Amino acid sequence: MINFIQNMVDALSLGSIYALVALGIGLLFGILRLINFAHGDLITIGGYSLIVPSADVTSQMLIGNWSWWTLLPSVCLIVVIVALLTDALVFRPLRRANATTLMIGSFALSYIIQNGLLLVYSSRAKAVDLWPSLNTQIELGAVRLPVLQLTTIGTTLVLMVALIAFLRGTRYGVQMRAAAEDFRMAQYLGVNGNFVIGMAFAVTGILATAVSLLYVTQTGSLSHTMGVPLALFGFVAVVIGGMGSLVGAVVGGFMVGILLVMLQAYLPADLRGFRDAFAFGILVLVLLGRPSGLFPAKNIIERV
Repeated sequence: MINFIQNMVDALSLGSIYALVALGIGLLFGILRLINFAHGDLITIGGYSLIVPSADVTSQMLIGNWSWWTLLPSVCLIVVIVALLTDALVFRPLRRANATTLMIGSFALSYIIQNGLLLVYSSRAKAVDLWPSLNTQIELGAVRLPVLQLTTIGTTLVLMVALIAFLRGTRYGVQMRAAAEDFRMAQYLGVNGNFVIGMAFAVTGILATAVSLLYVTQTGSLSHTMGVPLALFGFVAVVIGGMGSLVGAVVGGFMVGILLVMLQAYLPADLRGFRDAFAFGILVLVLLGRPSGLFPAKNIIERV
């Protein structure tokens, strides 16, 4: 029972990471019908912004040495600016393109960012010791709960509540919801399409920052492709939850995280190397029963 509780905390922590990634991907899909695979590279940029730009093997902390109340807004500002630049330079010229062209554009952007990081930082993984105080445990009887995992879960819940409050309780949030429901009609009613889309990119940048800092604190390392598997599992979570549904993205993210951790914990030792194959097989079975996802959005129509 004790092991199950500890495994469940780990599963919810990993699910929280994937839920935040899926929210970022799902939010843009809801408005632009854009599957942004470059979202993972925004997470990577957030991690690399912590260190001094250098190709040296040993990394030297820059923003990472600052106090948390200056570190958080600084990294967030960098990632949001990059997210807005990707919109202005890549996706805005492709506004009237079809979904396939937008997706290809996001793949190209992802490779450009990764190779840019290679030029500056080299291909060597960088060790980063961010917030070591979080790598402790709280003992509740016989159960030891990692502080970092609890922080990850709590941060995810706070960000989800904040996003819901923003979308439902602010003027700009209502405009984003209207654009997601019917982009053309929202424009007819006076919604500035470019502004709303830019705001959506800014929100995804904030979510990517949170994922980046939490993930780097957990792994303690940086690589130029660290965001790719996160974006992949985030996309899987969006598909499982239902394309265009933010609730579905969150549920899908937690499902993927819980499934991966539980398979790692309870599969026989000689099968644990095939954990991802088992996980994807189970998710395929879910899609066979619910092809549109668990919470299919009613407004999935072709963007014009």
